[in-house]
Amino acid sequence: MNNLEGKVAMVTGAGSGIGLATAQLLARRGASVVLSDIDQESVKKATEELIQNGMTAAYFKADTSSLEAHEAMMVFIMEKFGRLDIAVNNAGIGSKFEKTAEVSAQDWQKVIDINLTGVFYGMKTQIPAMMKSSGGSIVNIASILGQVGFLGAAAYIASKHGVVGLTKAGALDHASDKIRVNAIGPGFIYTGLVNEETMGKEAITDLEQKHALHRLGTPEEVAALCAFLASDEASFITGSYYPVDGGYLAM
Repeated sequence: MNNLEGKVAMVTGAGSGIGLATAQLLARRGASVVLSDIDQESVKKATEELIQNGMTAAYFKADTSSLEAHEAMMVFIMEKFGRLDIAVNNAGIGSKFEKTAEVSAQDWQKVIDINLTGVFYGMKTQIPAMMKSSGGSIVNIASILGQVGFLGAAAYIASKHGVVGLTKAGALDHASDKIRVNAIGPGFIYTGLVNEETMGKEAITDLEQKHALHRLGTPEEVAALCAFLASDEASFITGSYYPVDGGYLAM
């Protein structure tokens, strides 16, 4: 399936996990992809592998909590590819497991800066570029915790609820510019940070039971929805939030 042939895409947090799987799938479907991450080594390696496999890709090291970094990245994309059609704002971090009143102002601000303000900065720079290309599709990676609460994760929950609201606002504000904006809410996804080795088998088993399918998701399962929402096949879809959660929110 090459339904993204001729499109130019960018993915933040593309050095690993959901971001990497998404960048790989977009490239396989024909898009020229710019992979961005604060970890230059991981994103450089991922980009080189795509190129070696005959796909068109480039990388850009960026701290998504910085507006200047987003602006520089957009200059890079426009100079290299001349347009932007697809943006996946995926970069994010977790928060410490603490009760709300115990969260330090510093930790709160760090999570908000990366998870929410970083998405706003992304949209702020991506939308003008897409307007020059007569439209585009933005996919923001939120979380199931953009819809419900969870013990000990106040900053993360607030940031992801904010991403869902920002998605709706952006979709309404820029529908007339032919720019679609949607959000995805992954459940707990099996990645380098969420696995038996990092969390212990008991913790993973407990998380699995919170999903109706009794397992964690994979980055590829989230990437598949990203690719659909990015494509013209989703041309009548905007301002929406889509869980990829194995039934977590249904339980």
